[in-house]
Amino acid sequence: MKCSIRKLPIVRLIVGLLLFASGTADAYVGPGAGFAFVSSFFILIFTMFLAFLTMLTWPFRLVMQRIRARKAHVASRVQRVVILGLDGQDPELTQQFMNEGLLPNFSRLKEKGTFLPLETTLLAESPVAWTSFQTGCNPGKHRIFDFLVPNRKSYLPELSSAKVSPPKRTLSIGRIRIPIGKPNIQGGRKSQPFWKVLGAHGIFSTILRVPITFPPEKFNGVMLSAMSVPDLRGTQGTYYYFTSDPLERIQLTSGERFPIEFNDGTAKGVIHGPENTLSRTGGEMHLPFEIKIGKGQLLSRIQLAGKTYPLKLKNYTPWIPLEFRAGLGIKVQGIVRFYLLETSPHVKLYMTPINIDPEKPALPISYPFTYAIYLAKTQGRYSTLGLAEDTSALNENVVDEDAFLAQTYLIHQERERMFFDALKKTTRGAIVCVFDITDRLQHMFFRHLDRSHPANRGRDVTKHRDAIKKLYRDMDDLVGRTMNLLDDKTVLIVMSDHGFKTFRRGVNLNSWLHQNGFLAVKHKPTGTDMFQDVDWKNTKAYAVGFGGIYLNVVGREAQGTVTPGEAAESVKQEIREGLQRLYDEKEDVYPVKSVYDSKKVYTGPYVSDAPDLIVGFRPGHRVAWGSVTGSISDEIIEDNDRNWSGDHNFNPPDVPGMFFCNWKIATKTPSILDLGPTVLDLFGVPIPSYCDGKSLIPRITKPKVISETFDDQSQLKQVAIR
Repeated sequence: MKCSIRKLPIVRLIVGLLLFASGTADAYVGPGAGFAFVSSFFILIFTMFLAFLTMLTWPFRLVMQRIRARKAHVASRVQRVVILGLDGQDPELTQQFMNEGLLPNFSRLKEKGTFLPLETTLLAESPVAWTSFQTGCNPGKHRIFDFLVPNRKSYLPELSSAKVSPPKRTLSIGRIRIPIGKPNIQGGRKSQPFWKVLGAHGIFSTILRVPITFPPEKFNGVMLSAMSVPDLRGTQGTYYYFTSDPLERIQLTSGERFPIEFNDGTAKGVIHGPENTLSRTGGEMHLPFEIKIGKGQLLSRIQLAGKTYPLKLKNYTPWIPLEFRAGLGIKVQGIVRFYLLETSPHVKLYMTPINIDPEKPALPISYPFTYAIYLAKTQGRYSTLGLAEDTSALNENVVDEDAFLAQTYLIHQERERMFFDALKKTTRGAIVCVFDITDRLQHMFFRHLDRSHPANRGRDVTKHRDAIKKLYRDMDDLVGRTMNLLDDKTVLIVMSDHGFKTFRRGVNLNSWLHQNGFLAVKHKPTGTDMFQDVDWKNTKAYAVGFGGIYLNVVGREAQGTVTPGEAAESVKQEIREGLQRLYDEKEDVYPVKSVYDSKKVYTGPYVSDAPDLIVGFRPGHRVAWGSVTGSISDEIIEDNDRNWSGDHNFNPPDVPGMFFCNWKIATKTPSILDLGPTVLDLFGVPIPSYCDGKSLIPRITKPKVISETFDDQSQLKQVAIR
């Protein structure tokens, strides 16, 4: 990696030098809301000390790195491999817009090399697919089966990808409780990503925002983590809604509503921060704020901690730092954007979830620890939350589509700056960057492509009818700018992990299991989540997540009722046959297209952790919202009337990803499992025997010319699940 350090101020110089240091920084000193506080004083001392050591050993390290890299690149067929991940970009829509002449750069890339559908995973969702992308393995080997999985003792849904827990020991001094040691951050993914294998052979990689890379791992390269990075309160993204209207009735599930006092042009409120775990009595840390409402041409202003920032109606502020003081000189810093929704007759304010501040990370969100700081110092602060685009605030109608679009593109611009910086500075090796905008925007705007969608009832379907078309044109522009910076010694892959289709109706699997005698309830179902209605002693099966059904197995679940072996197989067969008979009279279709037995579709040491059955829905139907987290309702099939109107958690062969490459490849059916092995092979690194994927551009044979499109549906139907 090359850095033009002469142009950087002294602070940037220190951070730049730290990029060459080995090992992560243990600069966090105590947990809060399940994670660590970081003292800015400790960070300064630590970084100065590490920078001093790095400066002493830097010449030796540089020489050794160059010798190692020279040996590593002898067997390489390329200087660089650049992978541009466009999460969720649909191959059929891409083909349609190419046919309309709207995507000239995608068309140019296809003519030069390859364009094909890309086989996705079971389930066809980001955590599963991107983990298979990075490991070259099916889920039975990497252990990521869904966003959520059940705890077999409590039955409660848990995040599959990461767990953060506080240090086990603390030292109490009066009212102060000092954590001893560092928090425990465990990743759920097993197996190794291909960039770690590359690094073991001396190949450097820059990995930006690839899902399921938290916590970041040590390897020969730099990485900024993505999906599963929490906010400063330890959640996956809790937004704030402040209002001075005491009569407003609004129910929020993913955000929190807080009152503000509004008198004589001044609104006052309090930001609730993370828990103060240094205090034996606990409690949240608070930060008061004040808004001065502007009159006439004057802008409104928000005052925080003695600083004033302008507030323009229906515009996002830049990232604003929030500093929470815990005591003993220890403080934790986050960043937020504000969006002033209304100033009259009431003041209403949206605030993003409190992101970890990349200038002063409260958790390791990058490798090395200082890479996140480097990006912030050289490019400005940026979103760090794993799921940064706030789909929940739009779903719950706190913000409108204009606000969501503005936020999404602001985040996309941050990602572009990182990506083009990596292209400039990583002159040899692998560069992988995943852009989320294609996934988040399609989730929330697909109703504009499906005019009869339930979410469109009584609503405007014209204002943003071309939002997705514009999105694809913007991605075409991104691809064009990328291609213009590459030479003949660089392989460019532009791909998505899955496609997209309309999501019109939801199927509550737990309601179906209950009404068909597989799931028992204590009384009448109340619709509460987290399985609060369930009578486990009389339950045979339950559903968690976006398609997984688990048997209540004796010896595996805490209150198991189903005996392993023939009894379990009989229950699975009954459920499979029953679900495939399920009929939706309103849509006149059978919603369930396939029901997969995990033992037959997965291989590897972690198959026993998988759902016993996985439901593949016909596009248009998906798991209902309540069923994901254990709710049981009276209705089995219900309309999806949310803004979240597009999805990909359908039968995988119906939602393949897309694959572009500036080289020809040797197959008509590439799989997402093949991407990692292909990168290894291009650099002359042996593909590990445990990988299920294969090289798409094998060294030993001349690749066949594959340039066909897939205008008819027959080829899409041939896409199989590996």
